[in-house]
Amino acid sequence: MLNLLMTPRTARTVRGLLGTVADAVRSVITPAALIEAQQLETIDTETAPDPAGVYAADELPEVKAIETAAEYAAAADQARTADRAKRKTRKLLDRLPAGLYGGWLVSRTPSSRQTADLDAIRATYERLGLGPVPMKQSAPSLKVERVDVPALAA
Repeated sequence: MLNLLMTPRTARTVRGLLGTVADAVRSVITPAALIEAQQLETIDTETAPDPAGVYAADELPEVKAIETAAEYAAAADQARTADRAKRKTRKLLDRLPAGLYGGWLVSRTPSSRQTADLDAIRATYERLGLGPVPMKQSAPSLKVERVDVPALAA
């Protein structure tokens, strides 16, 4: 209700202030040293083993070349923004009945893509007494983030 009475700029300002207050409360409840310790634990415990084909110690490129990861991070941000816009637009388009809208034709065609029916596979395995359905792990996701080097050294 309050959002209806505010301009978008005022709403952003209020959200910013609320975020600042929340950060201040968190800093009192959880001191920064504990947060850094938690981040270090997270870095150590959530890493997956390196995949095959990574650089050997003598093949590593210069740090300057690796620091272009900022370009990767910027591209990833742009991709996330575009993906959010796609999902928002897709919600609208999915609800439209087939037809011509201005210069756009909306229609639906059957997909040729198929996926495994895991429920049927499980039922078949159970019926034949083969035990659980064998599964394999997905490849680890590449994660690139900026870290404060002095904080990690301490």
